[in-house]
Amino acid sequence: MIQNYNITLDEYPRRCIGQIEGWEKQKNEILDNGKVTHTRGHEYASYIMEAITTNTPYKIGGNVLNTGLFDNLPAEACVEVPCMIDGHGVNPCYVGSLPPQLAAMNMTNINTQLLTIEAAVTKKRENIYHAAMLDPHTAAELSIDDIVAMCDELIDAHGEYMKLYR
Repeated sequence: MIQNYNITLDEYPRRCIGQIEGWEKQKNEILDNGKVTHTRGHEYASYIMEAITTNTPYKIGGNVLNTGLFDNLPAEACVEVPCMIDGHGVNPCYVGSLPPQLAAMNMTNINTQLLTIEAAVTKKRENIYHAAMLDPHTAAELSIDDIVAMCDELIDAHGEYMKLYR
């Protein structure tokens, strides 16, 4: 499949190396002549902190637990909803029900995510298999035996990081 789909195996490490080089260049530019300057960007963090500390309302699309915000998605799911931020913190807005086909489509991913969390909590290799088996893309491409073998290879490849998975 790697050859058939022309998958570049070194893409992520190559990108990381380039990113680190960029950070080093940026650091040198910032520290040039001992003058440190900064222009506020469009990232949320500084605006969120400002809204909370000054009680100045600011609206974002935020990722929060589904505390009844979507009627037809599980409470354990992380959902993106409009959030108003002010001196009271992050205040997610109620959305209601998604059309059934959209809720169903979301559930194909949410189920995989919840099973991945279960695997992380229980440290059971079998739960990793279950999460991978329910991933729509993985299930469309691989047999159950191939999914188990792929998971085993990935767990082995991560060595010490995955030593607790039995």
